[in-house]
Amino acid sequence: MSEPHDPLRSLFHQAADRGQAQAGPLPFARIAERGRKSQRRRRTAVAFAACLVLGGGGAAAATLLPGDPAPVPPANAPSQPAPSPLDTAPPPTSVSSTPPPPGEPSSSGPPAR
Repeated sequence: MSEPHDPLRSLFHQAADRGQAQAGPLPFARIAERGRKSQRRRRTAVAFAACLVLGGGGAAAATLLPGDPAPVPPANAPSQPAPSPLDTAPPPTSVSSTPPPPGEPSSSGPPAR
């Protein structure tokens, strides 16, 4: 089956032949530069992502961790019980109405001179 002569078909063939004749491989320097650019972009993206992860993780940890913890007493110190409300009154003191004889020292107060 033969195809009818198509003027567009012959023009496309001519353009393809001319393009193939002018086409050639790119110089090595240009290919290497494109590779370096691509590698720089990848490294920048990885560094940016790492900064986001570390910054976001630090912010989340700072938010989720509690504030200042309550102080803990040392392990070797004995714990003292809290005073009860009954212990707040002063103990009763005995008052003697007669003074001690002048030769004996008194049990309360400074010694007599």
